Amino acid sequence: MVALINNSPKILCYYTNHTNQIQVARITNIPDWYFERVVFPGQRLLFEATPSAELEIHTGYMASSILSDHIKCDRLRLQTNPE
Repeated sequence: MVALINNSPKILCYYTNHTNQIQVARITNIPDWYFERVVFPGQRLLFEATPSAELEIHTGYMASSILSDHIKCDRLRLQTNPE
């Protein structure tokens, strides 16, 4: 699967919230591109991004959130079986 964001190929990525807290997944290092999703406990998130994109995971606590992880989207690439 190849598509373009700012003339860069996209990859299919996969993230799972393994915590019991609500998380916000955000990509902020790609200029002129917005990606932000709420990920509930146990929820799986499939998304497309460039291999150089970084997924920020913000974990919610009471009235605030903490940046709890930075993950390169290349590490979240969904492996598909060639047919």
